[in-house]
Formats: sequence, structure tokens, C-alpha cells
Amino acid sequence: MSGSEKTKRDITDIEAPFESELHSIKIKGVAKRNGLTTFLIGLVALFVAIMLLAFLPHSLYLVGVFALSASIVTMLIGWFKVREPVHSIELTKTHILYHHRHGKWSLEWSNIQRIDVPKVSHGLEQINLGMVGIKIKQYEPLLSSISPRLATNLLLEQRPLLLQNNQCVGGGCYSNTLIENDTFKTPEGKIIKGIPAMLANRMTKLRAGLGFDVFISVGELDRSSEDFVVLLRDCLSSVNSTFPD
Repeated sequence: MSGSEKTKRDITDIEAPFESELHSIKIKGVAKRNGLTTFLIGLVALFVAIMLLAFLPHSLYLVGVFALSASIVTMLIGWFKVREPVHSIELTKTHILYHHRHGKWSLEWSNIQRIDVPKVSHGLEQINLGMVGIKIKQYEPLLSSISPRLATNLLLEQRPLLLQNNQCVGGGCYSNTLIENDTFKTPEGKIIKGIPAMLANRMTKLRAGLGFDVFISVGELDRSSEDFVVLLRDCLSSVNSTFPD
């Protein structure tokens, strides 16, 4: 089934629209696929490598070492895949729920302002960043839903995005952008401190550079970033027409 066909099927599902509280669309990312299979292949390869080391002549010892290293790497890849949540994204009639091995966050449809594929300019070219960007209206609801462990992980994962704003061409200001203030003041005047505040300040920088606050990698999706944007937009439109403000 093609990505566009799957998107149309999911849109049809969501336009029911959400017949019950439990109805949702669940997205299983490519990063989760074949985790157990990969781990088992690595395990078998490990035994083969051990046999090679035991019976190969000394002149071919490096072959056995290479096979052993490759099997361990394969097992680690499989293990990290197995540790990923079964579903990375869940779309309900009220929220987008994001699941990660370090925690989760939730974002209400009513808090979404814009959904698109982030792009950066390189000369006359527009380069797709391979992710989905979401611009939100208020930071506080998202910050209150995210676990400190996941927030810390996002601060680390998003570092490469800071270089995409074309303001650090020589890399000289990169070190300054990595340091986030641990105090954030919302437009309503509320003061947020600690890791949530650091994440809020990071989102402010990313919005200024890329136009979005929240980013979902294509590796956490089961289709292209363009197809997922279409799905989210249709979900948002369906929810807004069913539950108008």
C-alpha cells in the first residue's frame, strides 16, 4: 500500500469522526520495525563469530574479530529498536500523543497553529529537513505534559536544528546557542523555571530560525513527512469542524 493510499484510509477513519473516546489512529515508526529480528540475527552472528575465532587459523584472526564486532553492533541496533514504544504517535479526537522511550508529550488540536514540513534555503534550493514541524499557540500546556527526562533528551536531539537557521555559518555562535536560560516568561506573565523553561527557550529559538516549535522526525513515522502533514492537517480540519471553538 502506497503512502498516499494509507493516508487516505487514515483520514477516512478519523472522519468518523472519533466515534468513541477510545478511537484513535496509531502510528508505528520505522525505527521500531524488525527490532526482534535484528536482535536475533545479531545473536546468531555472535555465535558464528565465536566459532570463527575458535577454529580459524591465526592468520585470519582479524576476520573473526570483524565478524564479532559486526554481530555486537547488530544486536545493539536490535535492542534499541525493541526498546522503542510500540506506537510513536497516537492521534485522538482531542490530542496528538507522542511516545518515546524517555517519556511522552501531548498536544491539543486546539493549540495547533500551523503544520508543515520544515525547509531551509541553500542558495536557490529549498532543502527538506526530513521531519514534521508544528507551530503551537501556547507553550505552557505542552510543557506541563512533557516529562523532564524527555525534555532533556529533546534538548540534546535538537542541537543540529540550531545550525539550520543560517545565522551560524562559520560555527562561531554555535556554542552560545547550546546554552538555554532556565527561566522563561509566558506571554501571560507566568514564570517557568528549570528544564521546562530551557525547552521553552529552545522552542523560541527554533521558531525564530525554522518557523516551528515542535518537531517529529520522519524516522518516527510510517510514511513520508509530506504524507503525515496531509494526515495531520485533515485531522485538525475534522476536529475543528466537529468541535468548533
